[in-house]
Amino acid sequence: MALLCQGGPSPPLLLGLGLRGLEGGGPASPYPRVMLWVRWGQWAPGHSVPPEQMGRILQRTAISTNIKERLDFSCALFGPDGGLVSNAPHIPVHLGAMQETVQFQIQHLGADLHPGDVLLSNHPSAGGSHLPDLTVITPVFWPGQTRPVFYVASRGHHADIGGITPGSMPPNSTTLQQEGAVFLSFKLVQGGVFQEEAVIEALRAPGKIPGCSGTRNLHDNLSDLRAQVAANQKGIQLVGELIGQYGLDVVQAYMGHIQANAELAVRDMLRAFGTSRQARGLPLEVCAEDHMDDGSPIRLRVQINLSKGSAVFDFSGTGPEVFGNLNAPRAITLSALIYCLRCLVGRDIPLNQGCLVPVRVVIPRGSILDPSPEAAVVGGNVLTSQRVVDVILGAFGACAASQGCMNNVTLGNAHMGYYETVAGGAGAGPGWHGRSGVHSHMTNTRITDPEILESRRVVGEGYPVILRRFELRLGSGGRGRFRGGDGVVRELLFREEMLLSVLTERRAFQPYGLLGGEPGARGLNLLIRKDGRTVNLGGKTSVPVYPGDVFCLQTPGGGGFGDPEDPAPPPGSPSQPRAFPKRGSIYEYRRAQEAV
Repeated sequence: MALLCQGGPSPPLLLGLGLRGLEGGGPASPYPRVMLWVRWGQWAPGHSVPPEQMGRILQRTAISTNIKERLDFSCALFGPDGGLVSNAPHIPVHLGAMQETVQFQIQHLGADLHPGDVLLSNHPSAGGSHLPDLTVITPVFWPGQTRPVFYVASRGHHADIGGITPGSMPPNSTTLQQEGAVFLSFKLVQGGVFQEEAVIEALRAPGKIPGCSGTRNLHDNLSDLRAQVAANQKGIQLVGELIGQYGLDVVQAYMGHIQANAELAVRDMLRAFGTSRQARGLPLEVCAEDHMDDGSPIRLRVQINLSKGSAVFDFSGTGPEVFGNLNAPRAITLSALIYCLRCLVGRDIPLNQGCLVPVRVVIPRGSILDPSPEAAVVGGNVLTSQRVVDVILGAFGACAASQGCMNNVTLGNAHMGYYETVAGGAGAGPGWHGRSGVHSHMTNTRITDPEILESRRVVGEGYPVILRRFELRLGSGGRGRFRGGDGVVRELLFREEMLLSVLTERRAFQPYGLLGGEPGARGLNLLIRKDGRTVNLGGKTSVPVYPGDVFCLQTPGGGGFGDPEDPAPPPGSPSQPRAFPKRGSIYEYRRAQEAV
């Protein structure tokens, strides 16, 4: 896509962020006549997109399985106001929430932010997702400017930061303190000096709480935090090169254009959706509701303003904060919304702050989607976020529900902790079958390779498990004119005593189908004892396991789309099945990651 603004005082500027045509750059632009040629996948002539380069540095320099192998991290660039400008195709649940984290630090620290400072935060009230996701933020200063001109940030999932269970993903936590170390606004680097003693003290602090432990893997924590600092430094270097070549005013102006483009794309999508409903005699209001496995409702009413291309997303009627840990911080709800809007646009635009400008979001305070500051939230990030996506996409009739779960599996003991999320079935839609055995929506991580899982060295020992079985769960996808994707079956054989924790959803309520499509199969968590006894663990539990025991995880399938008995395609389906060619930034990014 290209944006051409005729004439101009600067050389052509190539920004890798896929704008659509914005004539003149907008009334507020100080550069209304600068030519801007835009392509997805390049930042500027001779420059790489900073967040993608940050991600490569982070992957190469981190040592934990979570970041190096599973790619459970995200990197992004933010404007001087903390708004998201550009991101690499990393983890959706991270990216939409990270701007809340950056903006909190700007408001919280004010003028107490200087060159050489690097911040660390994970608290839900500061825009955090859940405590294991540690966000490292570095301000970008420029000569002659007293305040940061940009911010770069990286968020990585650390496999253990303390708490009541190894892996810091407890299925039975009821307070935030039980989930690990907490950082509200912590200067990880101050004046260019890494604050090692202070961060070690903070990571060990959960051990002072009865029933809790400090981090069980301090070495990985410190190494990965240093890797995040290094990744941010790479982003600063690339932004500095861009500013040095084109000037600060020009770059900041075009960052505004990038956000404005996302805003216009969302307005166009809302107008098109409203116009389509109006042409069929349907109201400009849509509703949807789904439930967590404990029965907590997630309710949404969307009101479209056709003339403005705007909408109100009202979650009133959603269930109250829960005693367990399915509470999702407000930042996570906004992250799910920005992800859905980006998907509904259906064009290659960047996910950034501009996507939220046309919408007003109503989230009841004290609900499961905006809980109190000390509520347990570890499951809200990985489970409730998926249900919010299902509800939003269901309201727009975009596709059937995907597995709606990240299938979190954590195991460990006093000297090690391991964490993974497991794929399932994707929902079908108008013109396509759901994919089988994939991570969907708010997660975008890899599964750990069997060779890495069984041979990774941890304190002189390999992970004490054997991957006995890993295959598609055939038939678990919902039937339909377009069928839902199948889940997977994954079996782990334990070689020593440890604690197994599972944190999962869709074990009670099935992923819904749409327009006559059938729902996907529920998930199932089984523990097969060495003596042959089989126990259903339920959706959320921690249980001791012993050598010879086997954990069998069966993940949910995706919902079907359209009546399976009707050969005619559902209304709105394309005349030919959609083809998705392997190209673009996500494809190139994956190729680069796999080449590491």
